[in-house]
Amino acid sequence: MARIDFPDPLEHEGPRWLTDGEFYYPAKGIVHLGGELSIENLRNAYRKGIFPWYTPGLPLPWHSPDPRAILVFDEVKIPRSLAKLRRQGKFTFTIDHDFRSVIAACAASERPDQPGTWITDEFIEVYSELHKAGDAHSVEAWNKDGELVGGLYGVDAGGVFCGESMFYKEANASKLALLFLIDHLRLRGSTWLDVQVMTPHLETLGAREIARDVFLAKLRSAQQASNRLFSDVK
Repeated sequence: MARIDFPDPLEHEGPRWLTDGEFYYPAKGIVHLGGELSIENLRNAYRKGIFPWYTPGLPLPWHSPDPRAILVFDEVKIPRSLAKLRRQGKFTFTIDHDFRSVIAACAASERPDQPGTWITDEFIEVYSELHKAGDAHSVEAWNKDGELVGGLYGVDAGGVFCGESMFYKEANASKLALLFLIDHLRLRGSTWLDVQVMTPHLETLGAREIARDVFLAKLRSAQQASNRLFSDVK
């Protein structure tokens, strides 16, 4: 397995444009192209504030966006309707009970603002292995009939949870799964999570963008705190 020597995102000016031979794509935030999607490379990337995002026709791009979207727990906004639904206890939530089903459901979710999914079969396989290695984690939302109706997955970057994707089959299941995760992380000393790129869904919950250098400084600080976010999950 070839280990990628990822650059420091603050010291690397990536390409401005990429081409697959037919079209040109803006390359903002890309700090490396190509290389193997492996447990070691994923672990090293996330700890440097870098993540892969598959783009058809191009060598695998590894991103460190500027700005970066985060969700600070003390800034979370919970709409009244969502708070009411939360109190009703419509769903049951678990952590790491069915990682593979969660990532597969995220891959299958329709996204109107995207032509397809970046979660390829290879991504599902390798992130599932990363989960077995203890670095990737899922939150599941179950309805009263025991059906998986929402959830999310992401990666522990050494004390910071980096959210990758969410899905829902029943309204608000993914949002409530995120709130469940935040409660879990708070109890283990965490104060924020990385959501990578802003979406309207996350913005309504209070997510905001910060400069990449600020994000990387926050990431290093959290890593130094050595909070063990999922060590007690069974």
